[in-house]
Amino acid sequence: MVGASEDRIEKQDRVARVRREFDGAPLVLTSHESVSWYLEGVRTHVSLAGPPVVAVRAEESGDVLYIADNEADRMIAEELLPEDAARIVRVPWWISPAVAAAEDAGASESQVARQLRAARARMLPAERARYRSLGTETAETLTDVLGRVGPEQTERAAAAVAAAELIARGIDPLVVLVSGSARVGYRHPLPTAGLLGDRAMIVVCGRRDGLIANATRWVGASVDEEPILGVERAFLDASVPGARLDGAFESGTAAYARFGFDADEWHRHHQGGPTGYAGRDPRATASTTDLLVENQAFAWNPTAPGVKVEDTMLRTATGWDVLTFDERWPSVDYEGLRRPVARAYGA
Repeated sequence: MVGASEDRIEKQDRVARVRREFDGAPLVLTSHESVSWYLEGVRTHVSLAGPPVVAVRAEESGDVLYIADNEADRMIAEELLPEDAARIVRVPWWISPAVAAAEDAGASESQVARQLRAARARMLPAERARYRSLGTETAETLTDVLGRVGPEQTERAAAAVAAAELIARGIDPLVVLVSGSARVGYRHPLPTAGLLGDRAMIVVCGRRDGLIANATRWVGASVDEEPILGVERAFLDASVPGARLDGAFESGTAAYARFGFDADEWHRHHQGGPTGYAGRDPRATASTTDLLVENQAFAWNPTAPGVKVEDTMLRTATGWDVLTFDERWPSVDYEGLRRPVARAYGA
């Protein structure tokens, strides 16, 4: 990976600063988001629903990687940086790498969750390049897939094609949601045998190199999307370096009433927040006080009955960089930012 070693040095420095808050004690990284972030996007899973097959113990003398023995050779050959291969402890398959790495550790991830989120927040150059590539290919997948569906197809058929296209691009389909016109009131519509009908929504969360791209698209009949774009813009305008996440959340949720929605609409679904190596890192609420930084990724997803907007974006020094953008998808200019609108079937 180009630039990976340079990024890794910076990440080691960031973790060392976290460790110093705990008297320099060893710190064990055990979650998918922390391990994949720290090891430059390694695939930490076998089952998408299973725990990581690798844990990292960061200590004064350097990093030690605890890897399930039956996964170690593959990870050395296909996943890890060359300098990591000599720092591996092979763990029998019947022992969790997280448990093996935690022996005599001074701090666990749960104790330093806030500090680790802060360490992950500011994305480094190689990460940003990987994220842009992932975002572009995720958006292109949605354009390609939804250009081939019709109202007579089922939600499951559309989901199957989307998942297959993502996998073909090396992207893990962590989430694929589809709602046809009969189910647009559901915020998390797991696909069914129902037809897409005259208006349908598809949501994907795709992971590659540990990073997750989140995007929502609509196909079929058009509706007035300007009000929900206004709510999204309120979230974006408040998500500036130096602000706090709870403040951005408050600004965005307050905008629902201003744009003609029920003032309590935000109660009915989460609104998104920072993203990256976790789908939301963290999910924004009135009590998430994380400090926002430059080059941090976000996926706000304001939604109301029959409308939703969601893209993965990077907040740079010059403004917003929409990572999940495909110029082939119909869009409008909303306050200087191209935003997606519904695409007609067959268009």
